[in-house]
Amino acid sequence: MLSKSCPAVLAIVLSIAGTPARAMVCMDKSMTLDEVADTISAQKGCESAMKVFKDCELTASGDVELGAAVEKKCEADFRPGLSAVQRQSYQREMRVCDGKYRNKSGTMYLSFTAFCRAEVAQRYSQRALKAAGSKAR
Repeated sequence: MLSKSCPAVLAIVLSIAGTPARAMVCMDKSMTLDEVADTISAQKGCESAMKVFKDCELTASGDVELGAAVEKKCEADFRPGLSAVQRQSYQREMRVCDGKYRNKSGTMYLSFTAFCRAEVAQRYSQRALKAAGSKAR
């Protein structure tokens, strides 16, 4: 009896093994990590990029790639206009995030670091957009 069911079991195992290892359900559809990162990059601004990041978080090492996409999207709002002192301050805040969980083990701490970095970039974006809005008035 067992020998007759082995091909069926093997087929199930092989079909499961054939699915993408990094597929996730995000925004009501199955997406790979790269597709989520592309979705973040395609957002109109920093706030919506951060929303996608929060909605699709893995609380694991995959969040590093997603967080980097948010950083890049948010930095477009402020990075070109930073003075040398502001750039140093931004880099210092990013290093604080990098060091915060340095001695912790587990992939969730990589996620926490990615969120910390993304939140720093988001704050700088918010400040820059607020300053630009007040100058326009």
